[in-house]
Amino acid sequence: MKPITMRALARNVLATSLLAWGATAALAQDLPGQGVKVQPLQSSIAEETFQTLLVSRALEKLGYDVQPIKEIEYATAYVAIANGDATLIASNWQPLHDDFYKNAGGDAKLWRQGTYSTNSLQGYLIDKKTAEQYKITRIDQLKDPKLAKLFDTDGDGKADLTGCNPGWGCEAVINHQLKAYGLENSVKHVQGSYAALMADTIARYREGKPVLYYTWTPYWVSGVLKPGADVVWLQVPFSSLPGEQKGTDTKLPNGQNYGFIPNTQHIVANKAFAEANPAAAKLFSVMQLPVGDINAQNLRMRDGEASQADIARHVDGWIKAHQATFDGWIKAATAAK
Repeated sequence: MKPITMRALARNVLATSLLAWGATAALAQDLPGQGVKVQPLQSSIAEETFQTLLVSRALEKLGYDVQPIKEIEYATAYVAIANGDATLIASNWQPLHDDFYKNAGGDAKLWRQGTYSTNSLQGYLIDKKTAEQYKITRIDQLKDPKLAKLFDTDGDGKADLTGCNPGWGCEAVINHQLKAYGLENSVKHVQGSYAALMADTIARYREGKPVLYYTWTPYWVSGVLKPGADVVWLQVPFSSLPGEQKGTDTKLPNGQNYGFIPNTQHIVANKAFAEANPAAAKLFSVMQLPVGDINAQNLRMRDGEASQADIARHVDGWIKAHQATFDGWIKAATAAK
C-alpha cells in the first residue's frame, strides 16, 4: 500500500474543509430569512422584553438579520409597523389595543394571526384588610367621600388610584370608567412611571396603609401583592369601555364584572413583510407562550434579575427547557417557505 504523503494529506484535508464550508454556506443560503432585516419594537415596559426577545431568537434561527429591540410607546409603534419603519411588536393586546390597531390602518396595513399568549387579566384592586373592614367590593363605592379618603395619599380628600402611563391603552379605559361610574370628584388617576408608582404603592401596603391600584397580568405585581391573599379585585357596577371596545360586555360567566374582559396577546407585523416572508408569518402564527411563564420571568426581574444579560439568559433558559416546542416552531416556519 502506497503511503500518503504530507502533500496528499493536505489536499484531502483542504477538500474536506471546502466541502464542509460549501455545505454550511448552502445551508445558510437556504435559510428563509437570509439577508432580510427585522426591526422588533416594544413599549417602555421592560417586562415585555422576555416575550419579544423570544421572537427575535426564533427569527434568528430562521436566518433573519434581527436588530436590537427599539423601545417606543404603543400608538407610535403600530403606526411605525404599518408604515414599514419597523417589523413587529410581540405585545399586541386584544381588545385593549384595538384602537391603536385600527388607527394605524388595521388589517389593510397590519398582519395578525395566531395567539401568542392567553388569559391576560386586568382591573382594580385594594388591600384585603381595608376591603374586609369597610366591606368594599365595587369601585363605585368610592363615590362615598369617607371611603375615598381612606386611599388619599396627598391630602386632597380624593382616593389616589395608581394607574397607567400616558399613552398606554389602559389609560383611556381608566379615564373613561372614572367618568362613567361617577368617580371623577372622588378618585384621582395618578400617572407617571408605573413601576415607580407601584413601588410606592407596595411600600404603603407594607406599612399597613390602604392601597388602590390598577394592574394586569402577566406582570410581576400580582406575584408580590397576591390577589386573594394580600389584595382583592374590585368589581364595577356595569360594563363600560371606550372606542372600539364600546358595547363589550365585561361580565364573566360567574356573574362577576371587573370592568375588563380577559385579553389575548398577539404578534403584530407589517402586512407587506408577512406576505413576503411566509416563514416568519408562520412562525408568528404558531408561537405560544404560557402566561404563567411570563409571570414567573417578570417576577425574577422584579427580584433583581432585570439587566439585558439577565433577560437574555432567561430566554435562552426557556428555550433549553422547551427545546422540542421551540424546534417545532422552527420546523413549521421552515416548511412554510
